[in-house]
Amino acid sequence: MRGVNASPAIPADQLRLSVAPMMDWTDSHCRVFHRLLAPGARLYSEMVHANAVVLGDRARLLAMDPCEHPVALQLGGSEPALLAQAARIGADWGYDEINLNCGCPSDRVQAGRFGACLMREPGLVAESVAAMIAAVPGVPVTVKCRLGVDDDHEWERFIAFIDTIAEAGCRMFVVHARNAWLKGLSPKENREVPPLRYDWAYRLKRERPRLQVVVNGGIADADEATTHLDHVDGAMLGRAAYHTPYLLHRLDARWSGGAPRTRAELLRAYRPYVEAQLANGVFLKHITRHLLGLFAGQPGGRAFRQVLSEGAHRPGADWSLVEQALSQTEREPLPT
Repeated sequence: MRGVNASPAIPADQLRLSVAPMMDWTDSHCRVFHRLLAPGARLYSEMVHANAVVLGDRARLLAMDPCEHPVALQLGGSEPALLAQAARIGADWGYDEINLNCGCPSDRVQAGRFGACLMREPGLVAESVAAMIAAVPGVPVTVKCRLGVDDDHEWERFIAFIDTIAEAGCRMFVVHARNAWLKGLSPKENREVPPLRYDWAYRLKRERPRLQVVVNGGIADADEATTHLDHVDGAMLGRAAYHTPYLLHRLDARWSGGAPRTRAELLRAYRPYVEAQLANGVFLKHITRHLLGLFAGQPGGRAFRQVLSEGAHRPGADWSLVEQALSQTEREPLPT
C-alpha cells in the first residue's frame, strides 16, 4: 500500500464482531445496551453527514458514553475538506474510528451525492479518505461499501474501487456483500432483493491479504457469522443485532469463550445507566425502544414488548415499568 499517509490498523481482535450503523437506531442509548450484551464487539454510530457534524448540534449528534469504546463514527459526505474537518471533530470527541459510508442507497443520500453512488466515483472517495487520514493521524479511517451499484457485476470494477481507496491509505473495508440499486428499490428492498455474494468479500481477503475485511449483509445466525471468520477478518451484524439482541450476546459469549447470561440479568445490568439518564431528563421511551426485541421468540416476549410500548411514553415512566415488563416473562430456560 503506497499512500503517503496510511490509516493505522484496527487491532485484529476488534474486527471479529461489529454492530452496524443504522440510521435513527444506533444512538448512544442503543450502543450502551449493545455494549452490555457484547463486551467484545466494535460498535458504530448511525450515519451523520459531515456538514451536520461541522455546523450542527454536536452534543446531540456525537453523544457517547465512555463505556461504548471501541466505537466508530460513521460519516456521510463527498467533500474532502468537509469530511476531513468532521473527522477531526469526531476524533476530538473520542471516537476510535472514522468510517465513510459508501453503501447507503436511499434517495435522500443520493440527492446529497454520498452513500452508494460514490462507488462510481472512486477518485473522489480516495481524495476524501486521504484528507480524512491526514486530519486524524493515529485514528483508523475505514470505508463501508457495497459490491457495486445497479448492473455493476464485474469483479474488476469492484477491485479497482477497493485498490483506488487502498492507495489513499485505507486499510479496512466493511463489505455489504450485495449490490445497491439506486433506482427502483426502496432502502428495505436494497437489503433484501439484490443477491448476496459473500464470495466476493472472501476473494477480496484472499487477493489483498494486507487489507482488513469485514463482511456485512444478511447475517442473522450465530453459526453463519462464525463461518465467515474462516474467510475474512470479521462479521458485522445489523438488523439481527437490533431486532434480536440476545443473538448478539450469544455470539459474543461464544467467540470470547464466556458463559452466556440470562436476558433478565443483562437487562438489570442496564438499570444504572437508565436511571442516570432519567435523572438527566431523558424520557424512558427513548431508551426502551431499543429493548423491545430482547425477549423475541421467548415466552412472555409479546407481553414484554406491549408493556414497554404502551407505558414508556407516559409522564413519569421509570425503571419500575421495565420490571413490570420483565414480570410478564416466564422463567427463562438456561441459555443455549
